[in-house]
Amino acid sequence: MSLLLAFCAAFLFATGTWMLLQRRLSRILIGVGLVGHGSNVLLLVSGGGGGISPIIDTADPSEFTDPLPQALVLTSIVITFGVTAFLLALGYRSWRITHDDVVEDDVEDRFIARRRDADQAIAEEELAERDQAAEEDRA
Repeated sequence: MSLLLAFCAAFLFATGTWMLLQRRLSRILIGVGLVGHGSNVLLLVSGGGGGISPIIDTADPSEFTDPLPQALVLTSIVITFGVTAFLLALGYRSWRITHDDVVEDDVEDRFIARRRDADQAIAEEELAERDQAAEEDRA
């Protein structure tokens, strides 16, 4: 049974990751939800089998269930809820401004990338000139 849950978690992670790589905020939102559910399933599977409640003097401590995976799942649920609320706010704002939820390329990022490439080309030219001058001095 845990092998089936592990494959289910892997499927949720894979599908969620694919959705996160899309350009629409609605698909990104679904991807965050799928990754969150995948982490919840993975944490519950890693907790092992069930046991009895960890109340002192009720049974042998080796029969108690581990509460840590359950606490981690609750934390994961809260984090996923916060990220989902933030993405919903971004999607709503994008819809109000552009009437679409497509994430556009940032023009400034393209400008910075072109500038970095130009600076790198200039630095390579200067390095080649220095190397040529050093070879001429040796000769």
